Amino acid sequence: MEKKIENKEVEVPKGMELNEKDYLNSLLSSLKDMEKNYVIAMTEASSEHLYKKHLDTFLKLSELQREVYELMFRKGWYKLETAEDQKINEKLTTLTQELNDLKS
Repeated sequence: MEKKIENKEVEVPKGMELNEKDYLNSLLSSLKDMEKNYVIAMTEASSEHLYKKHLDTFLKLSELQREVYELMFRKGWYKLETAEDQKINEKLTTLTQELNDLKS
């Protein structure tokens, strides 16, 4: 039995015009992409000073991304499902096997 973790969805206008949900979805997607790019920039930084600058920006982006996600969750635009123990154990077994394959 799947159990959903969700809030009551805030309705937004339908149609061709962008609404609050559309804007927040776009913002969240952009923030996720920016975070990925900053991880690459950090690993390729030419100096410790530049690395720390990128890290500071990454951490701020990460906080902002989390705030946007939480806002969307509170408005019911993101829904989560609890996972059954069996599914978690199956995934753990798969990932453990993949890791072991990489080591050998």
